[in-house]
Amino acid sequence: MTRLAGLLTSAFMLIVPLSSASAAMPEAATTLFEAKTVAARDTALSTLEAAAPKDPASAYAAGAGEFFTALEILASGLHRHGFESPQSFMLPLMRLPVPDNANPEPLTYEQFRAILVAFRDRLEKSAATFASVPADADIGMVIDLTHTGIDLNEDGTIAPDESMAAIIASLSRGGISSDAAAPTLTFRFDRADGFWLQGYAEFLMAQADFWLAHDFRSTFDGSFHMLFPRAKLPLQDILVPPASDMGSSIFASEWRIADFISLVHLVNWPVVEPERRQAARRHLLEMIRLSREDWKAIRAETDNDREWLPGPQQKGENPLTGLEVGEEQVQAWLAALTMAEGLLEGRTLLPHFRITGKGINMKRFFDEPKNFDLVLSITGPAIAPYLESGKILTSDDFDQIQRQFGGGGFLTFALWFN
Repeated sequence: MTRLAGLLTSAFMLIVPLSSASAAMPEAATTLFEAKTVAARDTALSTLEAAAPKDPASAYAAGAGEFFTALEILASGLHRHGFESPQSFMLPLMRLPVPDNANPEPLTYEQFRAILVAFRDRLEKSAATFASVPADADIGMVIDLTHTGIDLNEDGTIAPDESMAAIIASLSRGGISSDAAAPTLTFRFDRADGFWLQGYAEFLMAQADFWLAHDFRSTFDGSFHMLFPRAKLPLQDILVPPASDMGSSIFASEWRIADFISLVHLVNWPVVEPERRQAARRHLLEMIRLSREDWKAIRAETDNDREWLPGPQQKGENPLTGLEVGEEQVQAWLAALTMAEGLLEGRTLLPHFRITGKGINMKRFFDEPKNFDLVLSITGPAIAPYLESGKILTSDDFDQIQRQFGGGGFLTFALWFN
């Protein structure tokens, strides 16, 4: 499973139907997550949102449903225009397993921004709804991932090959297969997991806001035909190969690699909404705060019932990740949060491989935004305005934390832990 597949898999875990074992949950929550049509799902979500101010269980379910529909907004918007995922770490927001669309609609830069705005705004709503749930609320959701999904192709129905289990399986294989055997995965989610999913909403908002803070039209015009090869983008007729050549995996790889190089070169984005780049930092700081709340709640748990993210006192590995959590990993993760917070607050400086004696003040990078040039940031000139003298993060600082995660690897645990 790729790193981002692990992240999206994690993000999908909470967005699933309630089983009959969760009798305390509102009936509308069961309807929400077991609905086979978008209309039925949306009606149930509206019912939960209306009840949320007075009922923590309804608010919890509504927050999950809002996160769920945020992913659907993004996935269906991409599908509408014939998106083909590049499976690249450079584009983390666009690695959902979107089905093929034989008749995509044309796509403009303004329409693509609108998709990101709608996705981001629904995530914000989800985070606010989760925030309204009391920290000590008694929540329990027993979840079967094969009973819910999202409408990836905008046909108004939620089919078996759009279930979360099928989507998770496709993320590890690289494509959706309607006849693929979906894994049997059941977890019981509690209040701690609400902090966890709320944190993922903040993480994804930070990514969306960073894009939206800038004018990335040149990147869109010059390379996005790689992602939307039949959406009538400016260079489609010149640079996208004929359909007869698309079947050659070697040729397809070559032209996509060329366009990926163009994409990297074209990431020279003027700032158009500086408040969004500032907001991205605040979202990341909120994610850190929520992760601490999550682990505080996990470590206070006394049960051991099908835990998605078990504490050290809840022995047993997660059946999906194959990972088990010990006190060493928890302590190292909390230290990593402190390290990340120090960078975002400017108390610690980020090193640059070719610069000695000074480091990058990441607080100023977000709060005093200048044009974002990816290549010149890597080579050095674009980060010069943010260089300062002070305490610089060292590789030893990170290595000391990473060693506590053993063979599982820090990043694998980080995607799971949030």
